[in-house]
Amino acid sequence: MIEIIYTLVVTQVTIACVTLFLHRGQAHKGIIFHPALSHFMRFWLWLTTGMNTKEWVAVHRKHHRFCEEPGDPHSPVQYGIWRVLLRGAFLYNLASKDRQMVEQYGIGTPDDWLEHNIYSESWLGIILMLIINVLLFGLWGILIWGIQMIWIPVHAAGIINGIGHWWGYRNKNTSDNSRNIMPWGFWIGGEELHNGHHSDVANPKFSQKWWEFDIGWMYLRILFFLRLAKLRT
Repeated sequence: MIEIIYTLVVTQVTIACVTLFLHRGQAHKGIIFHPALSHFMRFWLWLTTGMNTKEWVAVHRKHHRFCEEPGDPHSPVQYGIWRVLLRGAFLYNLASKDRQMVEQYGIGTPDDWLEHNIYSESWLGIILMLIINVLLFGLWGILIWGIQMIWIPVHAAGIINGIGHWWGYRNKNTSDNSRNIMPWGFWIGGEELHNGHHSDVANPKFSQKWWEFDIGWMYLRILFFLRLAKLRT
């Protein structure tokens, strides 16, 4: 039982770091986090995903710049739903190899010694996570680590980038094909309200109707109260 609880907790922490730090904070600059919290989220994402902040931000910003058009790194309109759903992480990785694009769209992301010398070594973080899990749970730690490694490729690169631009309902008729997968965004950090995001990209709150729930915004409200985050004015 403890292994299941641990897996659910760590994967949800990872989702929260992606939507709060990478997406709402870094890519769209809607939130300013306390330096200690910001660094924790960078460190956690290095452990659990190996993703580079600048690359993730650049690919996402390019997605908004060319959404559903040629140049969009992962649009199901361009690539087909099954390719994005099943191979979304591959499309992200392919786009991140364009160094000129990363430099152009990744402006304003962390550019310190840690980013260049520690967090740039993505393999080191995920191996360290494997060691931690094995020390905690023995052989079960390998299974937990495997679940952690596929969590973002499946839910973010696949479901959000795929289904979020293919199926669901729309609050606003945006120029792209973004959809709200479901009105209660709690499993993927609120990113399920994808049309809510695309219709107002600068707004860190994705819910727009009274009956919609964005758990990412709930997290932010708690962090505002604790003075660990604030809206960028």
